[in-house]
Amino acid sequence: MNPFDPFHVTRRQFLGRASLGIGSAALASLLNPRLFAAGGFTAPLFAPKAKRVIWLTQAGAPSQLETFDYKPNLKAMFDKDMPASVRGEQRLTGFTSGQGRLPIAPSVYGFSQHGQSGMWISELLPHTAKIADEICVIRSMHTEAINHDPAMTFLQTGHQIGGRPSLGAWVSYGLGTMNENLPTFVAMVSRPSGKTNAQPLHERMWGSGFLPAKYQGVRFTPTKDPVLYLSNPPGINSSRRRAMLDDLAQLNQSTLNEYQDPEIQNRIDQFEMAFRMQASVPELADLADEPESVFERYGPESKKPGSYAANCILARRLAERGVRFIQLYHRGWDQHDNLPSGIKSQCYDVDQPSANLIMELKERGLLEDTLVIWGGEFGRTVFSQGKLTTDNYGRDHHPRCFSIWMAGAGIKGGLTFGETDDFSYNVTKDPVHIHDLNATALHLLGIDHTRLTHRFQGRDFRLTDVHGHVVHQIFAWVFALRFVINLSNMVDMNNVLSYT
Repeated sequence: MNPFDPFHVTRRQFLGRASLGIGSAALASLLNPRLFAAGGFTAPLFAPKAKRVIWLTQAGAPSQLETFDYKPNLKAMFDKDMPASVRGEQRLTGFTSGQGRLPIAPSVYGFSQHGQSGMWISELLPHTAKIADEICVIRSMHTEAINHDPAMTFLQTGHQIGGRPSLGAWVSYGLGTMNENLPTFVAMVSRPSGKTNAQPLHERMWGSGFLPAKYQGVRFTPTKDPVLYLSNPPGINSSRRRAMLDDLAQLNQSTLNEYQDPEIQNRIDQFEMAFRMQASVPELADLADEPESVFERYGPESKKPGSYAANCILARRLAERGVRFIQLYHRGWDQHDNLPSGIKSQCYDVDQPSANLIMELKERGLLEDTLVIWGGEFGRTVFSQGKLTTDNYGRDHHPRCFSIWMAGAGIKGGLTFGETDDFSYNVTKDPVHIHDLNATALHLLGIDHTRLTHRFQGRDFRLTDVHGHVVHQIFAWVFALRFVINLSNMVDMNNVLSYT
């Protein structure tokens, strides 16, 4: 018998070799724990452009007509009824379905071109205009939900009904942590500085759904304890907490050995993470060591705990420390009436901090492997909701087209992608669905969105359900490849010309 023939070995030889394999696996898991992570993937499936994501979520739906989708021809259509052919069979919300007329409301704010690309950006976003060549504006986003909660749930989880994992949870599940002392996924919610009817946000937006609880987002709050219940209670010091956790871990381990319930292991892991965070989070959340120049860059609101500007600074600090997914929520974009005043206040809150976050990431060498996304859950109607005057109007919910921007991690800066009709009501070129956006984000992280799955209740689920296409056209390397192809064609043509 050939001892090296894998199909002709004795039982003793097989068991001996198997034990060596187990030992090698154990050694490998010690050297690189990510190789044996519990998530859906052990490593990126292909070379990623992004190591981390910062999602600047503008909850309430910014109006594309006042930010990035310039429609100069609307000036001549003031107060005219929107043509029925433009709307077609699209539904309206209860806010405007019974108001009779749908009068066109041109934006009162001007637009101008910026950067080498000549990108059209509203006067409400002067700081964003300065980074026009760093961002890619997608004007052709569309979704299916027409009300805030299902639309935001759909944006975050790929489904309008709650109960599924958020994008951040899927990323945590798929790629694991880059810093054992901090959460893989952090969420922060800011409140507008001006008057607002900001919608509340449910924790399912950063929840883990049916994935193990350790993949859900950890919310940072602008309080004495950035993470609730993290500090030791009065009379308990660090050594006593450590002893208590050790005893608790033994009890949990005993129960785990008996029942083999993976949630018990998750509980053990969460307790240990909380203990490590007691040392890492207070230092992270304390902005006192930031120089005055940083606060000046991020604007006058940046010294106010819990403001969008302060959270942008925290987002950069989290990115520097290896947090995988960082989600900022800024509420208050729901302007059903008095939009000119409301959106001006909202843009004041987010314009300068968002732009300077991009610039700081670039200066520190982080933008090249950080994907930044800015946008809300749907868009706004071209027609006015309620009374229309020359300087005042409102806009209703509109899912069929809206604008977002992306930057970093291989995204082509200075690109305006997708087109809408003259009323910013329908996509006319290069539509991008919510599933496409999520598929593209996962792709940049090195994940094939069709393979990041989790079996639950007898079937495999994924973030993009059975949909989604990667939007390759917005990648910088696609443009570089086109340039090389065009250049090679020119060289060939020159050879032909010189030969003849």
